[in-house]
Amino acid sequence: MMRRIVVALGAALLLGACAAVGPDYERPAMSLPGAYPDAPVDLPAAAAVPAEWWKLFGDQRLDELVASALERNADMRIAVARIEETDANLREAGAAFLPEIDLAATPQRQRISGATATPVPSSIPLVRNDIRLALGTSYELDFWGKLRRALEATRASALGSRYAKEVVTLSLAGLTAQAYFALRSLDAQVALTRATLTSREETLDMVRRRARGGIASDLDLNQAELSRADASAQLKELQRQRALVLHQLATLTGRLDLSLAEGALSDLLNLPLPPLPPTGLPSTLLERRPDVLLAEQQLVAANAQIGVARAAMFPTISLTSYLGAESTSLSNLLSSGASIWSIGFGLTAPIFDAGRYAARTQAAEARQKQAVGVYQKAVEAAFRDVADALANVTLTAAAEQDQRDRALAARNVLRLATLRYESGYSAYLEVLVAQAAANDAELAFVRNRQAHLAASVDLMKALGGGWSKDQLAVSDAALRGAGGK
Repeated sequence: MMRRIVVALGAALLLGACAAVGPDYERPAMSLPGAYPDAPVDLPAAAAVPAEWWKLFGDQRLDELVASALERNADMRIAVARIEETDANLREAGAAFLPEIDLAATPQRQRISGATATPVPSSIPLVRNDIRLALGTSYELDFWGKLRRALEATRASALGSRYAKEVVTLSLAGLTAQAYFALRSLDAQVALTRATLTSREETLDMVRRRARGGIASDLDLNQAELSRADASAQLKELQRQRALVLHQLATLTGRLDLSLAEGALSDLLNLPLPPLPPTGLPSTLLERRPDVLLAEQQLVAANAQIGVARAAMFPTISLTSYLGAESTSLSNLLSSGASIWSIGFGLTAPIFDAGRYAARTQAAEARQKQAVGVYQKAVEAAFRDVADALANVTLTAAAEQDQRDRALAARNVLRLATLRYESGYSAYLEVLVAQAAANDAELAFVRNRQAHLAASVDLMKALGGGWSKDQLAVSDAALRGAGGK
C-alpha cells in the first residue's frame, strides 16, 4: 500500500511539472526615437539626480511639505493598503500548490426503519450511534499549468501595486512642489502688487494736489482713481488665489490647518533650478517610469490569464484521500478495528459546454490585446511628457532674461512718464499706459519663473523621479543593442 501511495505522489509531481498552456510573456516591441526633440544640445552633462529630487531646490519648507504628503496623504494610505491586499492574494495563490488538510468530526445518533422491504436483522439495533473522525485532503494536480498561470497573474498584480504606489509617490511629490511654487509665485505677485498699489496711491495724491491747484483736470483725477482701484482689486484677487492654493497644499499634505506666512519676491527668485538632463537623453530611460512599469505588469497579468482560461478547457485531475476512524462509541474510536482510509484520483472533463470555455479564452485574449494597447499608450504618453517638459524647461529658461529686461525697461518708462507728466510735458494718459505696462511686465517675469520651476518639476515626474549615470549607461547600451545611435 505504501508503494502505491509513493507511486501516486510521484505521478502527481510529474504531472505538475508539465509545461503550462497559454502564451509566455514577451514585452511588446515599441518603436521610439533614440532621443527627444527639443532636448538641450549646448549644455554639459548633468550630475545624477537623486530619488528625492525635490531636495535639489534647497527649500526646507518644501522638503517638510513633501515629507508630510508622502506620510499623511489619503492616496498614499490607499496605495499601501492595496499592496497589502495584493500580497495577501499572492500568498493565497501560492498556497494552492499545497494540499489543504481538513479535520472532519461527525458524531451522530440515528434510527433506521424496521419496516422496509428488506428486513433488518434482529442483531442490528434500529437506534445506534455513528462517530466519525477523519483527516481529509483534496489536491488538484496542476497538469495544464492553470495554477501556475494564476500565480503568475497574481504575482504581476502584486508587483504592479508597488509600481502604483510609486506613481502615487511621484504624483504627490510633484503636485506638492508645484502647489508650493504657485504659492510662492503668488506671494511675489502680491508683494509686487502691493508696491504697485502704493505707487498708484502716491500718484493719486499728486494728481489731487495738481487738481486742487488747477493744473490737472477732473479726467486725470478720475483716471488716477481708476488706476488705484484696479491695483487694489488685483491685489485682492491674488490674495484669493493664494488662499485656494494654500487649501490645496493643506489637503495634499494631510494638514488641514496648514498655515504659511507670505514670502517675498526674493523667496521665489532665489530657488535653485534642478539640472537639465544630459545631451542626447535616451528614450529607453522611459522603461523605469513607474506608470510604464505598472502598465507592463497589467499586461503580464492579462497574458497569464489566457493560460488560466485555456487550462479550464482541459480535464481537472485531483488527488483525494482521507484517514481517520469510525465507531459506534467514543471508547472504541481509537481501536485498530475502527480505522478508515481512502485514496484515489478524481477527473472532471467538460464534454459539452456550448462554447462557454472557448468564449472565456477569447475574452481573455481580447483583454490581453487591450492591455497591449494600454502599455503602448503609457509608453507614448511618457515620451510626450518628457518631450513637452524639455521644451518647456528650455524655452522658459531662455525667456527669463527677456522678461527681466522687459520689466526693467517698463519700470524706466514709468519713471520717465511720471517725470514728464509732473513737468507738464505729457498727458496723464502716458502715465496710465506706462503703469499698466510696468505691472504686466513685472508679473510676467514672476510667472515665467514659476513656469520654469513647474516645468522642471514636470521633467522630474516625466523621467520617473530623477536619473543616475548608471541608468543612463544601461539605457545607452540598450539603445545601441537595438540599433540606435
